[in-house]
Amino acid sequence: MALTHNLGFPRIGKKRELKFAVERYWSGDLTKDDLIAEGKRIRAKNWALQADAGVDLLPVGDFAWYDHVLNISLLVGAIPSRHKNNEPVNLDTVFRIGRGRAPSGCACAASEMTKWFNTNYHYIVPELTQTQDFALTWTELFTQVEEAQLLGYQAKPVLVGPVTYLYLAKCVGQAFDKLALLDKLLIVYQQVLGKLAEQGVEWVQIDEPILALEIDDVYRNALRRSFDALNGQGVKVLLASYFDSVQAHLEDIQSYPVEGVHFDCIAANYDLAVLEEVVGQDSVLSLGIVNGRNIWRSDLEGVYQQLTQVHERRGDNLWLAPSCSLLHTPVDLEQEQQLDSELKSWLAFAKQKGQELALLKNALEQRDITQLVEYSKPVKARLTSTRVNNSEAQQRVSALTAKDGQRNSEFAIRTKKQAQSLNLPLLPTTTIGSFPQTQAIRKARRDYKAGILNADAYHSQMEAEIRYAVEEQEALNLDVLVHGEAERNDMVEYFGELLEGFAFTQFGWVQSYGSRCVKPPVIWGDVSRAAPMTVNWTSYAQSLTKKPMKGMLTGPVTILFWSFVRDDLDKPSIANQIALALRDEVVDLQNAGIKVIQIDEPAFREGMPLKASQWQTYLAWAAYAFRVSASGVNDETQIHTHMCYSEFNDIIAAIADMDADVITIETSRSNMALLDAFEHFDYPNDIGPGVYDIHTPNVPEMTWIKDLIHKAAKKIPVERLWVNPDCGLKTRGWPETRAALENMVTATKELRSELGKS
Repeated sequence: MALTHNLGFPRIGKKRELKFAVERYWSGDLTKDDLIAEGKRIRAKNWALQADAGVDLLPVGDFAWYDHVLNISLLVGAIPSRHKNNEPVNLDTVFRIGRGRAPSGCACAASEMTKWFNTNYHYIVPELTQTQDFALTWTELFTQVEEAQLLGYQAKPVLVGPVTYLYLAKCVGQAFDKLALLDKLLIVYQQVLGKLAEQGVEWVQIDEPILALEIDDVYRNALRRSFDALNGQGVKVLLASYFDSVQAHLEDIQSYPVEGVHFDCIAANYDLAVLEEVVGQDSVLSLGIVNGRNIWRSDLEGVYQQLTQVHERRGDNLWLAPSCSLLHTPVDLEQEQQLDSELKSWLAFAKQKGQELALLKNALEQRDITQLVEYSKPVKARLTSTRVNNSEAQQRVSALTAKDGQRNSEFAIRTKKQAQSLNLPLLPTTTIGSFPQTQAIRKARRDYKAGILNADAYHSQMEAEIRYAVEEQEALNLDVLVHGEAERNDMVEYFGELLEGFAFTQFGWVQSYGSRCVKPPVIWGDVSRAAPMTVNWTSYAQSLTKKPMKGMLTGPVTILFWSFVRDDLDKPSIANQIALALRDEVVDLQNAGIKVIQIDEPAFREGMPLKASQWQTYLAWAAYAFRVSASGVNDETQIHTHMCYSEFNDIIAAIADMDADVITIETSRSNMALLDAFEHFDYPNDIGPGVYDIHTPNVPEMTWIKDLIHKAAKKIPVERLWVNPDCGLKTRGWPETRAALENMVTATKELRSELGKS
């Protein structure tokens, strides 16, 4: 009979227990032993949730205190020298690397962080040197396997594969061929598999998602070498790849000496007969037939029809799974008590996806689809639901033309008008948008939503918080101010709550990085704006100062990709619907006297297909959607955008095509290395390279900031440079925020004198 398994499960807990435990440890309110005990309890609950849902083979090693790629770095001893001390690797090592600080002290620069393929999850980039050595260093994986076994579960350890690990790593110091380290790394992987075999583990999942990319022959050969080396270590290997098709590599995969292969059948439309041929009858064929990256209920009746013949032929050697790790989905739909019943019937969270697998398995075994027909009824009813269609929104998109994606004048003309209107100094200083979300702000929002605080009282408190943020910025002498976003819970959720076609969950949290979790909106229908969303708050902030006040909006591509979008909707069309709603907001802000408007697009690269050959189609509609949102204003209105954790070299032309007057980007963790993209491309508009990392509590030194700006000035004309942090300050406290910005402004004043003369 078929077997069900998960590639990974959300590690945060049903109510973000891991987040709160880790943050209590960071603040000194929880001991290390208590944190370790809490992690053990969370893992046990996660395994129980999966087992109760009907999952046969449970992942182990998908749990991480900060990040699963960082887990591999610790496992193989790839620890940056600045993060080492005289102690063995432990939790403090994890947090020093991830956030630049641990409760034991030792503040230092955190390791770089970037997006995990085309998801909104951030991983810690491994740092490798040309003389890098590897050694089996951290044994937590084996402890977790033992925990699962003692609880009676059949454990399947999950490891990021060695070739993907090297692909994701960065070279420290002189550039070198990272694959030259593969043989040394494989020795440690062999040791890991050997120890797992000693623990009685039968199957180990090796994730090589780079197979979804268009990799060259060098990496293809490295994968062959890798699987040859991992063969015969006493365990069976399940190769897993996901996020896109591996069709181009099927011949290679067929030659790998592995006992099973997992295919993502949601991201790619495979011919199952071909996959059966690739994976011989004596090996396991794992099919990812439940969407691991979205929350929509599966049409199990339809899936059943695809699998009946495969199941009859393969029996035990057919495994059923989500398409990828369920890390990207919320934990349990049963917690949601405020969703209306019809919408809720369309959804499935991580636990429910396990139940879907169990339902499908039972139907295949019993050759009875009665339960599947009943389960799939809401999916079919949704297709004809009158709730999901808005003819006006659809008609506005249909009427769009090329002109709707163009500003009135070229940047060279606009920038002169903006300079005259704004009268800013050389190296203007600003922030990205948000200021610290204090406990008082969060409590006011909770009390308001709970009905404890009435609308007038809530409004007054938010105005007081905005006034405080403006006063702080005035005291710091920043040039372009922001209102601080005190009234906003999340940069996407806030707008989703004010747009038509969105719904919201109570506990639909997913991990973004470290202890940072987000609760994506649910786009269930066509999108439109019913009323202005930010004008009153921004206008109030502008009334408090004579300096320019930025209007802060989240861009159409980011709202799209940081939401759970209904699985049958056309993404470019929805992006344009969101863009038109934002365009109305941008015009209203301008008409209210706001001269600078920032439309953030941190997810711009995230939405790209993994295969480079498919990029241009995406980049064209994504850039157009941004321009639609920004192009309804006069030349004098300055449009900013912000991007974080993006590699720009290969898409710099598309970023220029967005035609934002100013782009602010994350560059501090990479020590301005991301600006290499601008060295060989004559980027025409203004740039604000982030001069310090807001994801760590460390306060940047002025010498660090000045050094980064000097590096930037070698690649970007100084008259087109802005000075800003690399991201919003929502997660920081006021004391460190104040100190960091004071250093930033002071350093900038000195730089104006130095660079202005030159």
